[in-house]
Amino acid sequence: MTDFVFSILESIGFRHPIHPAITHLPMGMVMGGFLFGLAAFLFRRPELSKTAWHCSILALIGVFPTALAGYLDWQHTYNGEWLNLIKIKMVLAFILLVLLSVSVKINAKTDKVSFSALIIYALCLLTGIGLGFTGGELMYG
Repeated sequence: MTDFVFSILESIGFRHPIHPAITHLPMGMVMGGFLFGLAAFLFRRPELSKTAWHCSILALIGVFPTALAGYLDWQHTYNGEWLNLIKIKMVLAFILLVLLSVSVKINAKTDKVSFSALIIYALCLLTGIGLGFTGGELMYG
């Protein structure tokens, strides 16, 4: 399946890994969720709290195609070899999935960002930074 996907992409001139292009959706939303959550917390603005929650929802949705693209790139580039950085990325991706699920659930019924919700947003951000750093190390050493 991986060869099929990459052969189609190469036939239209796309010869790059898929994963880096898709990571912007969940990572941008994780950053937005934290920043809107922080602003909602500091300035007591409920509409910003709702925006942070919407960012978490979009990030959670975006994790799935991003993980699939990462899997395809891993199979294509590394032939599925279990490198330590791949293991770290998989663990961090799972942690991010859990944290985003928690952030969506705990903020679904409120119009304000609690300190604990802000901590969850910050943990999501830190996990996303770890994923990006690990990906950079994997690709560029």
